Amino acid sequence: EVQLQASGGGLVQAGGSLRLSCAASGFNFDDYAIAWFRQAPGKEREGVACISASDGSTYYADSVKGRFTISSDNAKNTVYLQMNTLKPEDTALYYCAERWVYCSQAEGAFTSWGQGTLVTVSS
Repeated sequence: EVQLQASGGGLVQAGGSLRLSCAASGFNFDDYAIAWFRQAPGKEREGVACISASDGSTYYADSVKGRFTISSDNAKNTVYLQMNTLKPEDTALYYCAERWVYCSQAEGAFTSWGQGTLVTVSS
């Protein structure tokens, strides 16, 4: 059974940092791309970052480039999202999702989703 477990959300002050984790199980971690999406109140869910199992390539939304870093620890079957210089507009429910091998910015391209973890950035 494919399972993704997102964790690490919480309350942080603007300018601070937070690291999210996505623990994967039930599939071959090395054959998948893992992405982070987020959804803020009243807004559509948007792609934030993705890491590809094919070559380790990473992709970021323009709004987080230079501030967020996605990485993986294959021994732990875990993907991380290091979020620095957080802004109030980063406040959202963050989800991790998987698809086969390659990254995509399309929500519908991803097969399995975690439950989400809430990030709140205070001003």
